[in-house]
Amino acid sequence: MSIIMESMGKKRPRPRRSFTPEFKAEIVELCQRGDRTLRQVSQDFDLTETAVRDWVKQADLDAGARTDGLTSNERDELAQLRRENRRLREDVDILKRATARPHHLARSPVGLAAGVR
Repeated sequence: MSIIMESMGKKRPRPRRSFTPEFKAEIVELCQRGDRTLRQVSQDFDLTETAVRDWVKQADLDAGARTDGLTSNERDELAQLRRENRRLREDVDILKRATARPHHLARSPVGLAAGVR
C-alpha cells in the first residue's frame, strides 16, 4: 500500500524540449494579442507557464518595451565575452606555470652560477 501512495505523490519530471525561434514568436504573438490569457495559451500548446512568461518577457526586452533585463543581443555578447574571459584566464595560468622557477634554484648558489635569476 505504501508503494502505491509513494508513486501517486511523485510527478515525473517533464523531458526538456527545445523550440524554434519561430514557434516562440508565434506563442508570444498569441499572448500579446489578448484573446487568451498566458495560462490558456500555455495549456493549449502543452507548455509550462514559466517558459511562455520568459518568452514574452524576452520579446518585450528585445522590442524595448521593458528595461529590466538583457536583450537577446546583449545576452549573446555577454556569453561571448565570458567565453573569451575564461580562455584568457586559462592562457594566463599556462603562462604563469611556464615561467615559474623551481624554488630550489631561485636563491641557491648553483642556481645563481647557472644564470637563474
